[in-house]
Amino acid sequence: MNKAKRQTGKGKAQTGRAKRQLRSRLERERRRVRRQHRDAVVPNFDGPLLGRANVVYELSERTKGTAHGGMGMVARLVEKVGLAKEIDSSLSLLKLHKPYYEPDHVLNIAYNALCGGQRLEDIEQRRCDRVFLDGLGVPAVPDPTTAGDFCRRFDEASVMALQEAVNRSRLGVWAVQPPSFFAQTAKIDADATLVSTDGECKQGMDISYNGIWGYSALMVSLANTREPLFLALHGANRPSHEGVVERYDLSIELCRQAGFTDILLRGDTDFSLTAELDRWDADGVRFVFGYDA
Repeated sequence: MNKAKRQTGKGKAQTGRAKRQLRSRLERERRRVRRQHRDAVVPNFDGPLLGRANVVYELSERTKGTAHGGMGMVARLVEKVGLAKEIDSSLSLLKLHKPYYEPDHVLNIAYNALCGGQRLEDIEQRRCDRVFLDGLGVPAVPDPTTAGDFCRRFDEASVMALQEAVNRSRLGVWAVQPPSFFAQTAKIDADATLVSTDGECKQGMDISYNGIWGYSALMVSLANTREPLFLALHGANRPSHEGVVERYDLSIELCRQAGFTDILLRGDTDFSLTAELDRWDADGVRFVFGYDA
């Protein structure tokens, strides 16, 4: 036991020393930059500065780099909160895993967006980034065609199951917050916005009142932390509040399960759903909605 404690103490000391060395290196770099800035303010007789380049490109044999170094931290966060396990227990869309499971496909699309990808085709850039793959500890990620096939397997129930899996992981994140986090009022906002699209044959799209083709995206979020709790996608020519009652109720249940006691619903005039107000009031839920008058 004493030997184990000594080893643990040694490991903590090494970690602390590494952190101090890192802070020292960062501080030296900051001092160099400040010194460069200070020395740069001198008379210049040689012409404009930014039209030149002093960069030489070479392919290193030993050193590797990626433009998306932050993905390592994102992957560690996903592991810590158990998001992949929650998704795996909620989605069953594949009959055979060769080799990818449902959370692999979901996270592949999410990671692509986090790296600046705007289309499924941009996943190919991640597949060809060996450092990115090494950072995630995988030999490959699903290609764009496979990702598209996976998306087409979703129905409305699957989309809701995925959102509920994310929210179960969210409960674990909220659980480590201090008591003051739950003492505040949980402000649940709902609003919809028009998302235009360049596609001409996308399923479910419609034309809005002002001639824009796309979707009406409904989002129910926790205003305290700006976290989206539930999303819904409808054709553009649909009422903005369509489907919000179910998502309001699920958000109320989620916040109460987390530990919030005071809950406030908010929305504009489209969300003044008179058929639900008495029910919410009897349940102890407060609300502030706009009202046409």
